[in-house]
Amino acid sequence: MAGAAPAQDRLDTVVRIIAQSMVAEVCSIYLRRASGDLELFATQGLKPEAVHNTRLRPGEGLVGEVARSAAPISLSDAPTHPSFSYRPETGEDPYHAFLGAPLLRGGRAIGVLVVQNRSERRYDDEEVEDIQTIAMVLAETVASGELLGQEELRDIEVAPHRPERLKGQRFAEGLAYGHVVLHEAPVAPENLLAENQQVEEIRLREALIGLKANIDGMLEGGAGKLGGQSFEVLETYRMFADDRGWNRSLEEAVRTGLTAEAAVDRVRNEHRARFAKARDPYIKERLHDFEDLANRLLRVLAGDRPGERDLPDDAILVARNLGPADLLEYPRHKIRGLLLEEGSAASHAAIVARALQIPCVGRLMGVRDRLSEGDLVIVDGETGEAYLRPRPDMLSAVQSRMEVRHQRQAEFAKLRDVPAVTKDGQRITLLTNAGLAVDLENLDATGAEGIGLFRTEFQFMVSEELPRLDSQTALYKLVLDTAGDRPVTFRTLDIGGDKVLPYLETEREENPALGRRAIRLGLDRPALLRLQIRALLAAGAGRELRVMFPMIATVDEYRAARELVDHECDWARRRGRALPAMLRVGAMIECPSLLWHLDALLPLTDFVSIGSNDLFQYMFAADRTNPLVADRYDPLSPPALRALAEIQKKCADTGTPVSVCGELAGRPLEAFALLTLGFTRLSAPAGGVGPVKRMILSSDLTAARRGMTALLGSSSASVRGELETLARKLNVAV
Repeated sequence: MAGAAPAQDRLDTVVRIIAQSMVAEVCSIYLRRASGDLELFATQGLKPEAVHNTRLRPGEGLVGEVARSAAPISLSDAPTHPSFSYRPETGEDPYHAFLGAPLLRGGRAIGVLVVQNRSERRYDDEEVEDIQTIAMVLAETVASGELLGQEELRDIEVAPHRPERLKGQRFAEGLAYGHVVLHEAPVAPENLLAENQQVEEIRLREALIGLKANIDGMLEGGAGKLGGQSFEVLETYRMFADDRGWNRSLEEAVRTGLTAEAAVDRVRNEHRARFAKARDPYIKERLHDFEDLANRLLRVLAGDRPGERDLPDDAILVARNLGPADLLEYPRHKIRGLLLEEGSAASHAAIVARALQIPCVGRLMGVRDRLSEGDLVIVDGETGEAYLRPRPDMLSAVQSRMEVRHQRQAEFAKLRDVPAVTKDGQRITLLTNAGLAVDLENLDATGAEGIGLFRTEFQFMVSEELPRLDSQTALYKLVLDTAGDRPVTFRTLDIGGDKVLPYLETEREENPALGRRAIRLGLDRPALLRLQIRALLAAGAGRELRVMFPMIATVDEYRAARELVDHECDWARRRGRALPAMLRVGAMIECPSLLWHLDALLPLTDFVSIGSNDLFQYMFAADRTNPLVADRYDPLSPPALRALAEIQKKCADTGTPVSVCGELAGRPLEAFALLTLGFTRLSAPAGGVGPVKRMILSSDLTAARRGMTALLGSSSASVRGELETLARKLNVAV
């Protein structure tokens, strides 16, 4: 195979060697063309003139059936089988016994290896195993280009290679193109054939033990190491790791002479090829579970560690889903875009992508199966589409659109130092959201007047252990130093629900979104919250410090949290430590229960901030991280707008400063709605500051508020269309 002879000569040698070793009178290799046809590429025993002339349509004949089923077929009298297809040019009339095995690559049958004999005989199990092993080696050799040159490979379907367009959902705006990097990418086995079968059996056994121990450790410590996946998923992983059929398939593959890695790869390919044909979504889901498990086992065998992958400078990360910390593990300067099979626009992976200004498209069903490492791909975060292996003209068109976006960004940059004042003279305070040290660069770049929401949990989510007092203090001090005289509002730790820390022991909850999360966790574990408050007070010594508590559902919760702040202030005074020159403590309005208790809450607070993401998910009883229901409501619906209007009115009546810091504040049309409701303080993601400021400068709120009053009485599920019409009528840049 490694010789210098022409490709066809090497193929002819291969079939001759296989025929001799299998004691077969015929050995043939069929490879799949891009059209789907299976073409006879080499044969020993059939007529030589049939090579490259005999083609079978998809599913035609026994060869087509082997490719379709992705499983071996063994027959003692092939011509009597209903799928048998007679081709006179091959001269296979005398042959009765038939054994065919698929050449599987990436879960696809890229060809078929066939042996035949004249006598009506049944090939035994050992011979079937042998031909499967040979077929696997042959598939790897064909796909790698060792046997056929790259010229011949161009037209053979070894992997998806045609341009494709997939429609998904926009999670983070922007345009990007680059080369695919598969999150938790499969580890390709370097060696296929074992030198010592017993050693490989031991390696496989030890790797399986290590894999199961790893999963057990995750089960005992919570689901955090899987990036926020549920406890049930971990239990399913453990169940599959113990699956007798899977374990037996791996053991049998090693006994055929494969290395442990090659055995895992072969079993994974067989599962993938068979499960992929299933229509049942549950079965397809199980395919992903088995495939993820196989990939983990391969990484155990390879001794790989997370975060050590060498990425291209224009990486497009492709994943089934990402946990809150997964995206942050990759070098930020190399990630150009993100494609997800699952998720939602409100998931924390999407929020992090927007914070880092990484274009992201989600809900792209099957995108991982359609891509290989290194494929060129376009992420269109404007239309919610992905272009796989795009044609040159499509790539050129996207590059032109990117140039236009850069020009638009340049226009926004010109507005950086322009005050956010409407055409009718109303001053709007425009802030930005942050959560990482890298976000601080956006303060000067966007011209934001401060940080309206600093998500302190991100430091905890990217750490391998609980951040100590000094590291928390250092981060908060860096944030305040960078902001200078601009205000910064720190939100205390908001974990739980879909944000799980691997080092923090948590109990299993049936509904984590409604469970012990955010301030509830902080009050249940006061030492954790007091440590953070102590760090905030130390960082804010001698200057203004703004702290707010997330997910306050009752007035008593706010009182209890505020008492912890008072205790920490007393603790610092007794030790002669400096305190903030001005301390303001507020609450986030995210729970609908507060809508009917604002009269009791607002007098106790220095300010409040509306977390629209959580407020609306609880108001509409639709989990924003569940893609099946996340889009069941529009935030520009009368109930949502009326709730916001009520909060604004109560705050105005009591003189309580109020801001909106959810994703709503970063989208021009939604921000326009907020302004018409009377809000004058918005905190947007960095990418939304420029577009929202442009909208503010083009708005006449006196006229717009009259139009909004009529929309609040609508009985429609959404007034988005009417609001867009109002904006166009008033020449507002939304």
